[in-house]
Amino acid sequence: MTSRGYIQVYTGNGKGKTTAALGLALRAAGRGLRTYMAQFMKKGEYGELLAVARCLEGLVTIEQFGLPEFHHMEKGVAPEETRAAEQGLAAAHAALQDGGYRIVVLDEVNTLLHFGIVPLEPVLRLLDGKPAAVELVLTGRYAPQAILDRADLVTEMREVRHYYQQGVPAREGIEK
Repeated sequence: MTSRGYIQVYTGNGKGKTTAALGLALRAAGRGLRTYMAQFMKKGEYGELLAVARCLEGLVTIEQFGLPEFHHMEKGVAPEETRAAEQGLAAAHAALQDGGYRIVVLDEVNTLLHFGIVPLEPVLRLLDGKPAAVELVLTGRYAPQAILDRADLVTEMREVRHYYQQGVPAREGIEK
């Protein structure tokens, strides 16, 4: 018997939101359950992509829907950013309805919404149309209240101290 799936949100300004979602995917893979992760605002070779290719292929699928360069709000939203995000939402919707995934992760979707790259309504429709057995996970800073209100679990990562403030760049295998 398949158990009920819930809506989980990992938000806040602390490190570990994507890592928490990947930990859930790893735990699920250990039980033979499949996870789909749409990574918004990300494009490039991250360690999780390499790990999935080496060890979890067939159990964890990660697709990136971002541009190679990081979004800078002062430049405004580029049309190609919106297109990539819309493609990601469509892929996530398809994964939700597919029936083959027990977990669907919308990585950095909260940040995507905060920057106005896509409107809130399509994401709320995804939540409202979630099949009962699928666990849906949304990550990223600045989770909108409407998302928090629909969530069954909300975890806020709070930054107390971070070595980025000392000028330490993202390191391979740790942050990327």
